[in-house]
Amino acid sequence: MMDNLTLIQRIAVWVLPVIFAITVHEVAHGWVAKKYGDNTASSLGRLTLNPIKHIDLFGTIILPGLLLITGTGFIFGWAKPVPVDPRNFKNPLQDMAIVALAGPVSNLLMAVFWALIIRLGVTIGAGNEAISHPLIYSGVAGISINLVLALINLLPIPPLDGSRILTGILPTYWARQYNRLERYGFIILILLLYTKVLNALLEYPLFIAQKLFFSIAGL
Repeated sequence: MMDNLTLIQRIAVWVLPVIFAITVHEVAHGWVAKKYGDNTASSLGRLTLNPIKHIDLFGTIILPGLLLITGTGFIFGWAKPVPVDPRNFKNPLQDMAIVALAGPVSNLLMAVFWALIIRLGVTIGAGNEAISHPLIYSGVAGISINLVLALINLLPIPPLDGSRILTGILPTYWARQYNRLERYGFIILILLLYTKVLNALLEYPLFIAQKLFFSIAGL
């Protein structure tokens, strides 16, 4: 849908959806952690939607930019992780799993928001392209980045959210053994990305999810 846009136009369309998808994802972790008794993120001023507080130079700017320019198939990134101290939870492993799940859930809720933005653009329609087209393009980008972030973070690769959720299910001994993989998690993720394995894993579920949200958007 965006093949007719120049690189500058694509960057303009993607920049806000990417930054806020990543920012809200992290704030969701901190907000739920606070509900379960951990005020670490709150005390450090990280429970804010101000993206400057959350931007990671590589994960929020450089990597999404490279993926957009090189056309790897989809765009993703990350912010500075919101600090969470499980020692403040009554049930550390189980509560941490819920905190981890909050990130992907927030992305799905944002995908609904962007679907409604698209529907607004479609409603405005022809004759008002200066308003409707930016809304529709930004909405498409917003749905795409949020679904990708939700799906990637549900992968059981430490330290992604999916690994925290799985840790909450596993027996304590196996959870500890499993989390030893965390030191290799980033390397594994990058290898999966550039060998196209990640594309293959996410292609079908992403297609189904996009189809659902674009139907909500009226496309």
